[in-house]
Amino acid sequence: MAEIVNAGDSARITRDYFDSLLVELRYIDAVEPSTKLELYGETFSTPLMFAALSHLDKVYPKGMVESARGMLAAGAVMWAGMGDEKELEEITATGARTIKIIKPYADNKTIFRKIEHAEKCGCLAVGMDVDHSFNKYGKNDTVFDIPMSPKTMDEIRSFVKATKLPFIIKGVLSEQDTWKCLNAGVRGIVVSHHHGRIDYSLPPLQILPKIAKIVNKQIPIFVDCGIDRGMDAFKALALGAAAVGVGRTIMGPLGAEGAAGVTKTIQSMTAELAGAMASTCSPDICHIDSGLIWHK
Repeated sequence: MAEIVNAGDSARITRDYFDSLLVELRYIDAVEPSTKLELYGETFSTPLMFAALSHLDKVYPKGMVESARGMLAAGAVMWAGMGDEKELEEITATGARTIKIIKPYADNKTIFRKIEHAEKCGCLAVGMDVDHSFNKYGKNDTVFDIPMSPKTMDEIRSFVKATKLPFIIKGVLSEQDTWKCLNAGVRGIVVSHHHGRIDYSLPPLQILPKIAKIVNKQIPIFVDCGIDRGMDAFKALALGAAAVGVGRTIMGPLGAEGAAGVTKTIQSMTAELAGAMASTCSPDICHIDSGLIWHK
């Protein structure tokens, strides 16, 4: 029987778009590149970050905490998605600098409480994945029977004002939402389609240049979805990202080796990124020319 292919599979469309981007090479006056990331007043070894995942205990015992140990060893930023307060405390106790992403709970009191808890844990930043407001049938989503709801500009402003930490919005995939985030005082955005919550989602890198033009380096832009190798990260950085999130690519190494597998994966991808930078006269991650990227 022939395999049924979903033509609208957003993950596949995103992968195809990544692979359609080619890299121009430049060698004269090149230098050994730096992959260091400056973010919210701190310095990290790489712009490759752990994506805002959750519930990884089936991948590895205390998978989120183990991942944090791996990211700390790699000198990289850890992100944490949905999880209880004890887990976030254990993640931050590893010493990994962590960004906490909160679901768009219908009960805003829950959101304010989780923002306060992230502050107490010493998180690097906090934020919300607004793309988890609806299910694929257009109804307000529920996650583990907890109701979610879309958020207004006024609500987002209230979350921004509720914390001294940088507040990040995850799930930006349009110029319109980019303007709204800037107007709300958000201090970072994640260009993402949440691994294709609906079919035919625009690939993040396809909209990224337009978003980067609007942001104009006022706040960091992060990208996730389909970052499988260092060359993917290079393309995202060239098109305007400050850093990228790595998700499913880490799951196999995490399951096989725990923290060591996470560290090796980030270091290997960073090495490939550095190789691309060296071959394109890109001295650091802030100076990768968008003109290096060609469309097949």
